[in-house]
Amino acid sequence: MVITPLQVSDTALYSVWGVSLLVGVVVAIVVATLLSLIVSTARDIKQSTARIWIDGQKVANNTIHIPLLATTNRMLLGVLVRVSGVLESTSAVQTHAENCPGCPHCLFNQGGKR
Repeated sequence: MVITPLQVSDTALYSVWGVSLLVGVVVAIVVATLLSLIVSTARDIKQSTARIWIDGQKVANNTIHIPLLATTNRMLLGVLVRVSGVLESTSAVQTHAENCPGCPHCLFNQGGKR
């Protein structure tokens, strides 16, 4: 079997070539548009992750001091114990002053004891 070349008219040849070229240009435009969208999306992702990183650092800076609150609480409990002692002493002085008309004399002559 012998294959012979087909006889194609010049018009058909140019038509196929033109359509192929047009399809190639359309495909190139679609690919360029899709690549542009990918680049734009990548930039958005990069900006979002940068904002997340910055906000995460702010949260970390604000929460790093939380363990110090335990120390602050312990110190405040100690202050509270001391304040309650001062309150008791102040109440005793007030009671003594209310019941002792010569309190300055009592205080200086008897060493503060009634």
